Amino acid sequence: MHDQAAQVVVALSGGMDSCVCAALAVRDFGVTATAALHVSYGQRTETRELAAFQAICDRLQIRRRLSVRTPFFRAIGGSALTDDTISIPDAGPEIGANIPVTYVPFRNAHFLSAAVSWAEVLGAARIYIGAVQQDSSGYPDCRPEFYRAFNEVIRTGTKEGTIRIETPLIALRKAQIVMLGLELDAPFDLTWSCYGAEDRACGICESCVLRLRAFEAAGAPDPISYASQTVIQLPSSSTLL
Repeated sequence: MHDQAAQVVVALSGGMDSCVCAALAVRDFGVTATAALHVSYGQRTETRELAAFQAICDRLQIRRRLSVRTPFFRAIGGSALTDDTISIPDAGPEIGANIPVTYVPFRNAHFLSAAVSWAEVLGAARIYIGAVQQDSSGYPDCRPEFYRAFNEVIRTGTKEGTIRIETPLIALRKAQIVMLGLELDAPFDLTWSCYGAEDRACGICESCVLRLRAFEAAGAPDPISYASQTVIQLPSSSTLL
């Protein structure tokens, strides 16, 4: 089915950051050498995110794709994304100041484990993930040191030890990611970022607000529809501006 061996596995959630990563992978390695992995983990918007994953792959012509489920996150709970007893908060002015209740405990480690396992089978040497440290909610598994440590785990825990995680967006501002995506013709119109809604993005959760703010700062219209588009600004003294 594929005329070239996979060289890179992209962790593709269906959001704007992972979409840009997928577009980067296609540019850097070619479409036939790119594989895309999606993990449904019992999040509130898992049906909508899976649809976004498939649509993005279709638009970018990524044929080698895999979607898997990790349902234990719902049993574990502790996050507003997977536990219906915890409300998703509206974004406030201090996004990133504290780890929010939308943090899913150690989630990215599970995503990366699946990506490494598949990469090892495919013979791919690289994994792209759209982790972002700045202009983000402050999740600990989006820090550069986490990926440096995980690469050491891969080196010691895989057969050849040569697979590497790359985080091409981690030091960029969200507006820079939007601009990069526009240069790459990334299909932002197919992406989904909202934490709680699956029909129309709420516009008030942290993920929506970060996205809206990024498009506004980039001077570009966000191509998806929102129930509300009041962009909450950070205080002028914030280091995240």
